[in-house]
Amino acid sequence: MERLQSKQLTHPNQSGFSLIEIMVVMIIIGILAALIIPRVMDRPDQARQIAAKQDIATVVQALKLYRLDNGRYPSTEQGLMALVKQPTLEPIPNNWKSYLDTMPKDPWGNAYQYLNPGVHGEIDVWSFGADGKTGGEGNDADIGNWQ
Repeated sequence: MERLQSKQLTHPNQSGFSLIEIMVVMIIIGILAALIIPRVMDRPDQARQIAAKQDIATVVQALKLYRLDNGRYPSTEQGLMALVKQPTLEPIPNNWKSYLDTMPKDPWGNAYQYLNPGVHGEIDVWSFGADGKTGGEGNDADIGNWQ
């Protein structure tokens, strides 16, 4: 009996995957990766664009409050910092309040741009996008309050 048990321990039934089964699984994994990875890799860029649009909407709302309190938007020279710190350049606002705690940077680490009067509307607030330059396509495209 001891001998029989010893043989079973030294020569257990070996089961495993054949080379063909392993290759089929690898092909399936490759196909799934080819379909899924491009979609997942695009998500961070989309998230940055959405974050920029949200920041711009917040800044535009603060600018509207500024205009409501002071009768006008800050000048281009006063810039968006007029929402955080009382401007010292003319026209000095008579009824200034703090409209934002800090001025956010765009998701690519650059300052948001401001123009009064705007080219696309009464005021323009925008980000240059990933490339930090005017124009561009895809992730490099400008993102503004006129879109």
